[in-house]
Amino acid sequence: MKILIEVKPQSMVNTMLLVFVIFSMQVGVGIQGFQRVIYMEAKHDAWISVILSGVATAIVGFIMVKTLKAYENTDLYGIQYDVLGKWFGNMLNILFVIYFLGGFHIIVRNYIEVIQAWIFPEVPDWLISLTLLYLVYYGLNGGLRTVVGVCFFSVGLSFWLILLLAYPFQFANWDYLFPMFEASIPEILRGTKQMTFTVVGFEIIYVIYPFLKEKDKVHKYMQVGLFFTTILYLTIMVVSLAYFSGGQLERTIWGTLSLLTIVRFPFIERFEYVAITFWVLLIMPNLMLYMWAATRGISRVFGKKEQKVSWKLLIFLFLTLLYPLTRVQINMMNDYFAKGAFYIVFIYPFLLFGAVLVKKKFFRKKDEANVQKNE
Repeated sequence: MKILIEVKPQSMVNTMLLVFVIFSMQVGVGIQGFQRVIYMEAKHDAWISVILSGVATAIVGFIMVKTLKAYENTDLYGIQYDVLGKWFGNMLNILFVIYFLGGFHIIVRNYIEVIQAWIFPEVPDWLISLTLLYLVYYGLNGGLRTVVGVCFFSVGLSFWLILLLAYPFQFANWDYLFPMFEASIPEILRGTKQMTFTVVGFEIIYVIYPFLKEKDKVHKYMQVGLFFTTILYLTIMVVSLAYFSGGQLERTIWGTLSLLTIVRFPFIERFEYVAITFWVLLIMPNLMLYMWAATRGISRVFGKKEQKVSWKLLIFLFLTLLYPLTRVQINMMNDYFAKGAFYIVFIYPFLLFGAVLVKKKFFRKKDEANVQKNE
């Protein structure tokens, strides 16, 4: 495997678009019902947990970019190969491929469940899965620039959904926000940890970094994307806390979708139907980038062509999606994925950064010693 990556100029992406990539990766199926799991841990102080999760993503994002900048132009797969060696490095590379594929599977599963629970209960899983996977394959054929374009239009075309929060805002009971600061620090931290499933996705920077044009602006635009996502989740959480009572929030599985049920237009009776079907624009960037990252990993490790790898992975995922799961089983799968994602996204980057620093320092001293010896 080549550690450094040479990217053709026509394949490079404007760094400013990283804002839309990060935002679209963090806003997906998790936003549909994150309020309940956070409230069950932190109660009325759930909004503090959201803020702390934003701070955590900003710190981890900084570490990720610093790790990437330690090399001239490479990605996570090249860094792990260089730092940990061929065998162990490639084992971790395969682990990340499995993680990306797992994220893809989880997103499709959750979206299918929402579609069947709210709109089309009789539509089979395979039909929805096949439709989504075909759209992903079509997008991947256009390359990374096409996928990033989908991220841009996804954010732009779905922004109006956020403005609809003004409807439940009118009926908010601000007394529901009190008493504040009743939760203990461990409870707030547990609530912060529960945000993992909702905010992951920004780790895509590990793979997309070599394709960004202005490397010196990567950290800036990444933090902008993370900031806007945090503001969005904080706003939704505050509105949810003020609109639902505590008992209602604990029983509401899809809090954000439930907020949209009160939206009324003269020409649309059930607006949430429109919102749910429109939600495919929000999850499509997640699916495309997760699949692109997994395809990229297989291609880097085994030296295969990306187009051949992508359709084989999509067929494999389609077969895994044919097996029906209950609501309890999907919830358990979400929990297991969130627990794994916590260590992969929020713990491992610090370990990898430390390993990179040690390797760079060790080899710098070794090179200096060889120079002095030759003199």
